Amino acid sequence: MSGSGEKALVILSGGQDSTTCLAQAVQERGAPAVACITFHYGQRHAREVEVAREVAAHFGVAEHRMIDLSWYNQITTNALLDPSTEIRWANGAACPNTVVDGRNMLFLLVAAIYAKSRGIRDLVIGVCETDFSGYPDCRDIFIKSCAVTLNLAMDYPFRVHTPLMGLSKEETWALADRLGVLDYVAEHTLTCYNGVIGSGCGTCPSCVLRQRGYEAYLAHKTQG
Repeated sequence: MSGSGEKALVILSGGQDSTTCLAQAVQERGAPAVACITFHYGQRHAREVEVAREVAAHFGVAEHRMIDLSWYNQITTNALLDPSTEIRWANGAACPNTVVDGRNMLFLLVAAIYAKSRGIRDLVIGVCETDFSGYPDCRDIFIKSCAVTLNLAMDYPFRVHTPLMGLSKEETWALADRLGVLDYVAEHTLTCYNGVIGSGCGTCPSCVLRQRGYEAYLAHKTQG
């Protein structure tokens, strides 16, 4: 990760991906050089906010900012913001109904504003386009364009790091193992859309993707 001697701000949801990114940042920079920011945006799996707090504490991160974006459902709606809406898999090229329009763009903007106020240039976000489930704001082209826009908007040299961008879920589990946090990520993170920690509910799209990657990694590890 470039800029490893400087402080980084990790966008932390408490899920598998952002926790793996946090573990990597702490290992490369040291906990005092890492800060976290977490967003409460009215998500149905709001328990992840508390999980994120526990994750940050586990990795020794002292600076962890919680941001209230609970007004999000005033401007858009989807299955993550409306618990009464059934979560559905996407058909064909359609986006799943768990897409929160503009979420990563908003997260990066708010994180960048906070980072600049703290003299931080490096932003870390755990998006990937390999297993991105149809989420348009997880694509590399979006992140690159957003980085340019943030630099122009604030005249500040932000660097947006996406350590998982080209990794499948299986490869993300492999990275967690190399970092020595495989068991922690498997048991203590919250990826499930229904708010079940660890292996999750087993049926929502997020759980299916996570478990498929986990099982594939363990199978290859055993064979190796």
